Amino acid sequence: QVQLEESGGGLVQAGGSVKLSCVASGFTFSTYGMGWFRQVPGKERQFVGHITFSGGSTYDIKSVRGRFTISRDNDKNTVYLVMNILRPETTAVYYCAAERSQALVAGRWYDYDCWGQGTQVTVSS
Repeated sequence: QVQLEESGGGLVQAGGSVKLSCVASGFTFSTYGMGWFRQVPGKERQFVGHITFSGGSTYDIKSVRGRFTISRDNDKNTVYLVMNILRPETTAVYYCAAERSQALVAGRWYDYDCWGQGTQVTVSS
């Protein structure tokens, strides 16, 4: 059974940091690119960043560049999103997703084959 499970969300003060993890099972993790998205109520799911299947290349959107870092450990079937200098507008449900295109970047939700259930990150001011 293909499964992605996020963890690490919670309530964080502005300026703080949080590390999200996403553990994959049921597929060959090391052959899939992984993405992170976020969503707030009433808005579309927003692409945050992507890491290639090997971990050799990452991409993140301009608004988080320099504050967020995506990494992966293929031995642990896990992808991470470290978020620093958090702002209240960072509040959202964060989702990880897997895609098999092996592209350098996959920024559209329909590029992805499977999704986690999401983890809430709430940043208090």
